[in-house]
Amino acid sequence: MPQISQTLRAAGLLLAGFSGVVAAQGTATPARPATPAAPARPAATISAATARAASSLAVEVSGTVRGQIVSCPAALRVSPSAVCLYVQNAPAALRPLVRGKLGARALGDWRNTPSGKASSLLVSATPNGPVGAYVLLSALSDRETLVVVDAANPAVAQAASPTTAPTGVVKGQPYVLGRDLVGVVNVTSLGAGKFRLARGTDAPLTVTVGQKTAQLGSGNVELPLVPATDGRNLIFPLAGLRSLGCTLTPAGSNVTVACGTASVGLRPIVF
Repeated sequence: MPQISQTLRAAGLLLAGFSGVVAAQGTATPARPATPAAPARPAATISAATARAASSLAVEVSGTVRGQIVSCPAALRVSPSAVCLYVQNAPAALRPLVRGKLGARALGDWRNTPSGKASSLLVSATPNGPVGAYVLLSALSDRETLVVVDAANPAVAQAASPTTAPTGVVKGQPYVLGRDLVGVVNVTSLGAGKFRLARGTDAPLTVTVGQKTAQLGSGNVELPLVPATDGRNLIFPLAGLRSLGCTLTPAGSNVTVACGTASVGLRPIVF
């Protein structure tokens, strides 16, 4: 462990201020160094509920990346509830694992530092909920990563959460993100607000953000609601999947989407 400890300390120095900014603002911009005479700011108050949520998230992430719990580097500006993990794998291999595990609870995509040595992901306790925690990945070497899971500063994390529904969505209606359909429907962005949804060799469905009329093969179909986007991901009305011949089976707050022989369980987003 001596070599690991030295590497973690070095990583802590490199990341000093970065994790604090992520926790506070939800960005990957390095913090400005304080002047020597400036007093240290007290850590943001984290509620007991938020701390528990971060601890629960740490358990999930640890099981997913197979991490070893280590002491967080002292230079990192993290809360007392933070959990640091040493993982013998590269960040590039860990990002899709963590993102896939969190599903709709992950808010947006990974944000990288200018150097590309670290990346962060904001996380909510429930799908499309407010920011509650974040996951930070820092490369220690080509095959080693420091993973930090910490509660987000509630005062400003709330500002980083979506406060209004994307244009075009109907509040109270279930939607699904295109990325959550991996394995059953292949969603491809065509640019200019157009997306192609394809399953196997069947005719693809081409949809346009803000329009109910979609193209299915050589003909047209009417979707129950207009598709939307958050600027990157397709936000598709759950019922619209029936246009592709998929079936929807409710299971509590989740839904099983079956398209032919492939199926996936997901929790729809309701704005």
